[in-house]
Amino acid sequence: MLTAISVASRPDFNISAVTCRSDHDRWSAPEVRADYRVVLVRRGRFRRKAAGTPADIDATLAYVGAPGEEESFAHPTGGDVCTSISVTPKLWRSLAGDTEVPAVQAFYIDPRLDLAHRRLLTAACSKDVDYALTEELLTLLSTAIGRTVTGPTPLAPTSSGRDRPLIAAAREAITEAHPASDTLFSLAKLLGVSPYRLSRAFPRELGVTVTQYRQRVRIGKALDRLEAGEHSLSTLAADLGYADQAHLARTMRQHLGRTPTALRRLLSTAR
Repeated sequence: MLTAISVASRPDFNISAVTCRSDHDRWSAPEVRADYRVVLVRRGRFRRKAAGTPADIDATLAYVGAPGEEESFAHPTGGDVCTSISVTPKLWRSLAGDTEVPAVQAFYIDPRLDLAHRRLLTAACSKDVDYALTEELLTLLSTAIGRTVTGPTPLAPTSSGRDRPLIAAAREAITEAHPASDTLFSLAKLLGVSPYRLSRAFPRELGVTVTQYRQRVRIGKALDRLEAGEHSLSTLAADLGYADQAHLARTMRQHLGRTPTALRRLLSTAR
């Protein structure tokens, strides 16, 4: 029995928690998927066969699947729980270039990639799917693709200083609340670059991620509104793009150690 629960979904990707309760050592009937996907095990293990080659998949070995690929599975030791990341061909090409089929399908999960997997799932709980989770996703995907695709890819770093005009344009769009700045993907499209390049450029040029920069701008705007006496925290949260009032409160407490209500009192006292 197989169940899949979507953890986060956007037009370019879907992340699901997949639980399998099968228990058999025979190969299943061949399956063909139409998406690119990276599958990482959280608990348990299973066997996968693609292109006639079997692999034992567990928490130390993940796999990359490609559209049209025929695969079979076996579960000789019981069930498993996995994270399945499905991405569109467009997102795949932005990271892997013209390589349609990975040269290596199964790849080793070292402690750094294990942590990236855990950070992705943590980010899924933050409600900031369009920036925090997206950046964690791009980090994980770029690592997985870098280990399974041979030849040149768009993942190569750009030279120092080359992305300064890009960062300036991104900062302006975020500060001015351009509609395209609502998501990292739409912001990258506005600026004519891949989401991965935009995500990597910010730490190189500013020392913070694009998620952290956007958060800084939003917190500043929230403080401006609270200092001016904003009474409706739900309206403030909606205007600044937070998922809800609780998301706003959690963010302010995380970064400033106080709730929006406490900050409003503090700032009104300071006037």
